[in-house]
Amino acid sequence: MKIGYARTSTVDQDAGLEAQVRDLQAHGCEQVFSEQVSATQVARPELETAISHLREGDVLVVCKPDRLARSTADLLALIERVEARKAGLVILSMSGQVLDTTTPTGKLMLTMLGAVAEFERSLMLERQREGIAKAKADGKYKGRRPTAMEKASQVQALKAEGINPTEIARRLGISRMSVYRCLEGIGQDKTALRS
Repeated sequence: MKIGYARTSTVDQDAGLEAQVRDLQAHGCEQVFSEQVSATQVARPELETAISHLREGDVLVVCKPDRLARSTADLLALIERVEARKAGLVILSMSGQVLDTTTPTGKLMLTMLGAVAEFERSLMLERQREGIAKAKADGKYKGRRPTAMEKASQVQALKAEGINPTEIARRLGISRMSVYRCLEGIGQDKTALRS
């Protein structure tokens, strides 16, 4: 049985997720598990579910190696878990080729590609850090826009209705600490905020 796994890092990448699911189904995956979560996060529940569904002789299919793992070590650990279930891994988008870890050549190629992908990511992060440092030196770097503070008036209105900070956070999609910061910013007493 072929089991597919699709992932994008953010909810803004709906089209990319749909394309992955389509490709996996076209490749014959009977079940496709998908999620929108960063690969750096420890919890990837749909990946865990996909792996738990693998039985002897099954194949886990992904579109690209970076949809599965962020580092060579992570990739190799996932392959070990798949192989422990006596299953294989297939990666579809490898310059028109399909990479199959059930073959020795496939295992070798995957390890090399994982190392190259990790190297490219490291270079990208280094360039990003250099760009931020230069922007800071030039006085152009503003940092991330404080999105929670934009909701301060909504936070204040909900608090005035007697709604507690936990419920305000849930309704507005911000953290409870952000609710407290918004309320502190408008002069509320900290002890009054907790109620």
